[in-house]
Amino acid sequence: MIKKDQLIKLAEQFLADSENYLIDIKVSSTNKIMVLIENDNHVSISDCIALSRHIEHSLDREQEDFELEVSSPGIDQPFKSIRQFKKYMGQEVDIKLRDGLKHQGKLTAANESSISIIASKEKRNKNNKNQPSDVNPDMTFQMKDILETRLVIKLS
Repeated sequence: MIKKDQLIKLAEQFLADSENYLIDIKVSSTNKIMVLIENDNHVSISDCIALSRHIEHSLDREQEDFELEVSSPGIDQPFKSIRQFKKYMGQEVDIKLRDGLKHQGKLTAANESSISIIASKEKRNKNNKNQPSDVNPDMTFQMKDILETRLVIKLS
């Protein structure tokens, strides 16, 4: 089986001199490899192709067969990197906490340990029932308490 650590090294070496950065690598038990990369502006198809070719040429298909897909995460996917939080600063995000509460608001700050928003909706419990709105609109959440954060997609 192809080792994830080996793929991380290959991807990070290749991306080191570019504006792209690694978000995630998944390797299934059948050697299906999924590599997700991001960029502070946008990831081009040629960026994905170049990384795919680099990884493919660095692995030996004679030794182990694999399927490889390189892409950027969709805008509907949860954030996995602090750089994604910083990329979407000033945008509306949905935050799902480990305790089941959900919050929505404009992302105003992010660092390795916490994020802050200006809340735009009441907090909701696991059953999507509104809780009393005695919450300060400026809210800070510890990263360890966040289950996932996603960009709010608004259709014009």
